Amino acid sequence: MIRPGLIVGPNDPTDRFTYWPIRINRGGEVLAPGDGSAGAQIIDARDLSEWTIRTAEERVTGIYNATGPRARLSFAEMLYGIRGAISGDTDVRFTWVPADFLAEQQVRPWSEMTVWFPPSSEMAALTETKIDRAIAKGLTFRPLAETVRDTIAWFGTLPAERRAKMLAGLTAEKEAAVLKAWHDKAGR
Repeated sequence: MIRPGLIVGPNDPTDRFTYWPIRINRGGEVLAPGDGSAGAQIIDARDLSEWTIRTAEERVTGIYNATGPRARLSFAEMLYGIRGAISGDTDVRFTWVPADFLAEQQVRPWSEMTVWFPPSSEMAALTETKIDRAIAKGLTFRPLAETVRDTIAWFGTLPAERRAKMLAGLTAEKEAAVLKAWHDKAGR
């Protein structure tokens, strides 16, 4: 039995991970949740499928959590890794906003602040899943940069009307409103 985490990469129909590469690629000030210390776990669909086929062919039995990466990835590391994978001179500035303020602004974890749960949430355990057994059975991971670049390239092949309406993540208007409210509160 394989229990995958958030499956990401090209052809992801949910946009839960896709939101971040596309948003960061757009540049400018990016609303980022919390202080960046929360965990982030994702697995590229290609890594999951390759490993699943291998385990089936080898007749591996047992229960395995299959997500990644190999070592703990903080949310900040994920966002900065995405930024680093995007070529060009895109100006990107992350504004980290506390979870309680996001809740006041009715920014929903997971659906609008994708891949993220507040560390105090019961759901945060989903971003700290132990995967040692799967790694011991050969689960491997491609670099985050490869997943990011391939996701952006795939998204660019979609029809314009689909690209204009992401299925997850904040709308540009809501992100701007929350950032303004945060800056007003902070007196900036």
